[in-house]
Amino acid sequence: MAAISLSVSTVKPLGDRVFVKVSEAEERTAGGIFLPDNAKEKPQVGEIVAVGSGKLNEKGERQPMEVEIGNKVLYSKYAGTDIKLGGDEYVLLSEKDILAVVS
Repeated sequence: MAAISLSVSTVKPLGDRVFVKVSEAEERTAGGIFLPDNAKEKPQVGEIVAVGSGKLNEKGERQPMEVEIGNKVLYSKYAGTDIKLGGDEYVLLSEKDILAVVS
């Protein structure tokens, strides 16, 4: 079997899916206590690095995406598929799993 080399620029989400770079997990609590790697919670905020072409509606027309590349978003905790590329963590998720755009 041939090896596949993936990078962010080669990943193009299909339909209404987005590719999100996950933000770094907090190193310390609000009280200043250092958190070890196994105690850190998975972040739910990230930056969109690629978007699909949009979902098809009942008429067969593409519905435009509400988010775009560069948006910081808040997404559901257990949504999407986790992907690791070059030491960075990404999540491939559906647009419906995005809860809000963060400014």
